[in-house]
Amino acid sequence: MTRDRDPAGRPRNARPRDALGRPLDPAGGPGPGSGAAGTDRIPDDLVITGAEAAALADRLLRDGRPFHAHEVLEAAWKSGPASERDLWQGLAQIAVGLTHARRGNARGAVALLSRGAERVRGYQAGVGSQRAVERSASPFGMNVDVFLAAADDLAARIERDGLDGIPPADLSPGLLAGA
Repeated sequence: MTRDRDPAGRPRNARPRDALGRPLDPAGGPGPGSGAAGTDRIPDDLVITGAEAAALADRLLRDGRPFHAHEVLEAAWKSGPASERDLWQGLAQIAVGLTHARRGNARGAVALLSRGAERVRGYQAGVGSQRAVERSASPFGMNVDVFLAAADDLAARIERDGLDGIPPADLSPGLLAGA
């Protein structure tokens, strides 16, 4: 079977996925969700502005779809300026941490939530030549400080108590200020 590739030759993953990003068996074989159409995919070649990425990622996170939010945030880091890379990469890592938590992987959740929060804090500290407005706690309307506090709190709770007592709402933090 030949893998789908973009015009530059990079592999694409067109396989249908469930709401948590797990691949589905398109042939209808054994396994949960087998043969299902899957959820809407984020295009591999998405080019998105920071404000658009923040709004879409916020909606996906609040809808309990952190894997898809991660794909949007990844697109923002790939298509945005280098000065914003740590912001988008860190936010994407937090979204992956939330994905791990929803999939029942406590160790992966703690690692990615913590790593992502640390990367975003590095961005906020103004490493390099970033402008002061880029280092604000609300780039693109996001409430980064509140989002980081939620990620830190969630990582600590999961590390201390595991995933069993975590309410689903705590795995769906909002990213936008005032939303």
